[in-house]
Amino acid sequence: MEEAESEAPSPVRISTEVEIEDSGLLVALTGPGGKNLKPLERAFDVGVGLRGNTIRLVGHPKSVALAERTIAELLEVVRRGSHLGEREVERSIDTLRRHPEVKLSEMMDDVVVVGTGKRGVSPKGVAQQQYVRAMRSHDVVFGVGPAGTGKTYLAMAAAVSALLARKYKRIILTRPAVEAGEKLGFLPGDLAEKVNPYLRPLYDALHDMMDAERAQDLLARGTIEVAPLAFMRGRTLNGSFVILDEAQNTTIDQMKMFLTRLGYDSKAVVTGDVTQVDLPDGKRSGLSDAIHLLGDVEGIAMCRFTDVDVVRHPMVQRIVRAYEARAALKQREDEARDEAREEARNARIRARELRDAREDEND
Repeated sequence: MEEAESEAPSPVRISTEVEIEDSGLLVALTGPGGKNLKPLERAFDVGVGLRGNTIRLVGHPKSVALAERTIAELLEVVRRGSHLGEREVERSIDTLRRHPEVKLSEMMDDVVVVGTGKRGVSPKGVAQQQYVRAMRSHDVVFGVGPAGTGKTYLAMAAAVSALLARKYKRIILTRPAVEAGEKLGFLPGDLAEKVNPYLRPLYDALHDMMDAERAQDLLARGTIEVAPLAFMRGRTLNGSFVILDEAQNTTIDQMKMFLTRLGYDSKAVVTGDVTQVDLPDGKRSGLSDAIHLLGDVEGIAMCRFTDVDVVRHPMVQRIVRAYEARAALKQREDEARDEAREEARNARIRARELRDAREDEND
């Protein structure tokens, strides 16, 4: 028996070499000390060696083929001028695994240009690319998913790009001012000053897209307006690129109010995460309602993100998954409890009907 086991054939392993003549491209691809090759080893369970201008791959034939294809895709990415780090390589591997038909270089070439002196914003995955394309082709776009997936940042980039291209006369950035543990009345200042901290993330994204002086000038002239959602009531927004952020914290009436502000030559992008609602108990999120109500309406695009699309620190992805798993478990428990209650109610009804039938027989 032991002899038979010792004679069992070992898994087939092959090796292949990828030669890159341009040493500059090689360094850009492999990173300092070959750091960018580590994710390939972990993801495909292959041995990766670097000697001179040659990358050597050793492992199972299918794994080696996948690693070789990934290297070819990444090489084209750096050839077009994009920077690669370990995190970018990990995201690229994940994208190619889930979407084998994707060309990484074409995806990253789908750049949102935000003006001279600023590097364009490129999609970091297929979901982001679909989102960018939806914002170009639809008048109303919903970007729904967990934190860290780039929903607001890409919407801001698209808005700035469209403004600089003179496709719109102004940008309006808004979000609901929901009290999260603190009453607004206890904060200093007038209403605008009270809600300003809630709008800080929109200012931060804006200053990433253009230099501070230009941004302040556009804000002062009203070309870019940052305001709480309450200030939108009664207005008609013509020639505007409008972004509603944190939309999960709108009520149904607020969402309807916002969407009906849209005027001629305008676009609305609505972003939010339906798992992070801060509304009082019993209040249904306007974002959840709109997703179900407007999903099939012509001209409206629904773009969904998941934990695999998170582009922040890798730990954020794992945190999101943990919360989503707990939410899914709670939903299953609630459904099972509701089912048990329904069965118990039906059992009581059947018992009562049987008792009534026996009483009728005795009479």
